Amino acid sequence: MQRKGFQDEVGPMADLVFVGCNLAEAAAPLTLAGGAAPRRHVVLGGRRVKTVDVHAHCAVPEAVALMGDTVSPQALLMVQEPVHERMRKMDAQRIDVEALSINPYWYEAERDLARQIIQIQNEKLAEYCAAYPERFVAFATVALQYPDLAAEQLEDGIKRLGLRGVSIGGSVNGEELSDPKFHPFWAKAEELGVLVFLHPQGVPDLEKRLQGNGLLTNVIGNPLETTIALSHLIFEGTLDRFPGLKLCAAHGGGYLPSYSARSDHGCLTFPDSCTGPALKKRPTEYLRDLYFDSIVFTSEALRHLVAECGASQIVMGTDYPYPWTSTAVEHILETSSLSDAERAAILGDNACKLLGITP
Repeated sequence: MQRKGFQDEVGPMADLVFVGCNLAEAAAPLTLAGGAAPRRHVVLGGRRVKTVDVHAHCAVPEAVALMGDTVSPQALLMVQEPVHERMRKMDAQRIDVEALSINPYWYEAERDLARQIIQIQNEKLAEYCAAYPERFVAFATVALQYPDLAAEQLEDGIKRLGLRGVSIGGSVNGEELSDPKFHPFWAKAEELGVLVFLHPQGVPDLEKRLQGNGLLTNVIGNPLETTIALSHLIFEGTLDRFPGLKLCAAHGGGYLPSYSARSDHGCLTFPDSCTGPALKKRPTEYLRDLYFDSIVFTSEALRHLVAECGASQIVMGTDYPYPWTSTAVEHILETSSLSDAERAAILGDNACKLLGITP
């Protein structure tokens, strides 16, 4: 495969790219007066805080190619950006470490093909992080459509390759993550004690209604899928069955933290609609056991997320290279309702604990 834009790179860096959609802005160099952006550290209360971005996308072209025409170029546009350029942008945004993840495009692949895709991806992610251990860690990928295989791949990614967690979609070919068929995967994630990063893929069932202006398939569809996935994990008893799970939901957990009290009242108002396992606590209480990234755009939204879930449950995210934000650090620093201790926790202290990063 020709790697245009990587001619200055050698080794694993040439085999992994950052991905996004409509990336003219995201791919443009971030410059400061005088040329290259210097490394800018965050200091709070006299303490240097290591900032960690838990939500940064990439892709492995060799693995994507195995899916052939089933993955359209529009679905995974690739920005072939040299690693030194990405680190320069991280420096300009005061981001010390990125946790790389790959959005699942392989859930419809047959078992042998899925095994091959995951092996390539996880090994490339591990090589990439080993080349720049101070700047990158990564989430393992797994073939979640085969839960037993996914459990094996997760263990291999963590124990052999040194990856720090696992990334998954919000559903698998229309099946909810709370389905008992996925219990082997959840059991392995709980056993290993690693962070599971849940990133939505939209809600295909609503595609017709979400057409038109505004990118509603993403703007509404993505947070909606996260809301649905988390709600099922709560109400079907999955979180009770695996109480040691460390689960982080992208985009601030979708809509759930914004209207979670309605979940508490649903079964009280309509008890006939709640015939599943009895929950061990109120639905809203599970929010204090989950983790959420900080991509909620306003100080008021971040204040509310912290009020509902706790600062200990929030980690910083950018969604790079999708150009949603280049000011994730400022977003947290400028939220006046937060204490310095809470800012430090969200900026990186929480993620360092969850991902095994030295503070």
